[in-house]
Parts: sequence; structure tokens; C-alpha cells
Amino acid sequence: MRIDILTLFPEMFPGVLSSSILGKAQEKGIVQFEVINFRDYSESKHGTVDDTPYGGGGGMVLKPEPLFRAVEAVTTDSKPRVILLCPQGVPYNQKLAEELAKEEHLILICGHYEGYDERIREHLVTDEISIGDYVLTGGELGAMVIADSVVRLQPGALGNQTSAVEDSFSTGLLEYPHYTRPAEFRGWKVPDILLSGHHANIDKWRLRESLRRTYERRPDLLDKLELTPEMKKWLQEIKEEKKMADKP
Repeated sequence: MRIDILTLFPEMFPGVLSSSILGKAQEKGIVQFEVINFRDYSESKHGTVDDTPYGGGGGMVLKPEPLFRAVEAVTTDSKPRVILLCPQGVPYNQKLAEELAKEEHLILICGHYEGYDERIREHLVTDEISIGDYVLTGGELGAMVIADSVVRLQPGALGNQTSAVEDSFSTGLLEYPHYTRPAEFRGWKVPDILLSGHHANIDKWRLRESLRRTYERRPDLLDKLELTPEMKKWLQEIKEEKKMADKP
């Protein structure tokens, strides 16, 4: 996979892209990153990339020429997904990460200032993505989020590939609780089922606990899932247990 990141602040990226899973994935040749300052593609001798908006108003708007030229410069024979990081984009989630992970080439555009010239949206990008309903200074942090979530899904990026499959949101449920040694710490014990060695029962416990955690923390996710009869039974039991626990 190749990921090109277009930004006015390339100095923000080296630490993130060279560390942990992203750094190892590059060393293995799984992914290639290129961070490009699109100011270099300005036609102005002063490197101007923004201008005042037509019709008046506050702030500055990113001009179309530098971004069109930068995208065209990094687009070869492939047809990349060109992603605009912006508040108006579709909300980012695991399903979209899994979709993007199948692409060979992504171009992430990090905006700044008041916004983008609308012709960038209409004629250059293929996707507009928002990582949340809050305001950031620019798109750089969003680009880092997308890069991390997509690269970790690439074959060989993680030491244990089942980790990506079992992560929260990958199954539609939040992930079950994890424990490690010691079996008892300050009087708090690991659940007996995890010490039993009975893997089928452990798998059932983990699924039930994923269901419990999702119900308690993100019940909205359950509306999107098709539950098996057994999971419906567990969910009803979990609801009853919570009612009993909440009683004074």
C-alpha cells in the first residue's frame, strides 16, 4: 500500500509514521508513506496556497491550483482514493477503515484555514471524511488516525493478525475484558473460566462479555447487529442482572 499525505506542516508526521506498527510496516515493505508539502506546488513565487473568499467573510480559503497540481504529481497509473479531511465529511468508523485498507493507493489531504475552494470537493477528491464532531486546527491529526487504522489491517502489519479481527468495532461489538499474570493481584482475581483451559467455554465467555460491555457502554451498536438466539438470551440475562445491580 502507498499513502501520500498532502499537508502544509510535514514536520508533524515523522514521529508518528516511524513509530510502533507504522514504522515496522514500512520496514517490512508493507506500506510506503510520502509526506508532501503542497505549498511546493503553488504557482506563486511566495508559495501562496490560500486567499480571501469571494463574497466576503472571515478566514482564508485554500486555493485549488496547489492541491490539484500536488495530487496530479503523485498520481501514476493507479486510481487512488483521494480523501479530504474535513468536518463536513462522513463519520469515520471501522467499516470505512476496512474498506480503505483494500486500496493500493490513498492520498490524504490535510486542510487548514477556513476551508477549501469548492472545486476541490467537486472535481478532485473521491471521499470526504471527518474523524469526529469537534474542531481541530487542521487535518493532520485526522490523517494520522486514518493511516494508523488502515495500515494495522494490512496482512503482516501486526504480530498476531487475529488482533485486528477481534478489536473493538471489528465484530460490531466492543472488545471483551483482558487479563494476564498474576492470577491474583491485591485480592482481585482473574475469572476462573480463563484459567480453565476449556477454549470453547472461554470463547463463549468472551462473546458474552463483549455483549455486556457493548450494552453497558455503546448500546447503540446493538441496533445494527443481527444477534443469534443465544446472544439474545444472554442480552436479556445481562439486562436482568443490571436491573438487580441497580436496585437500592
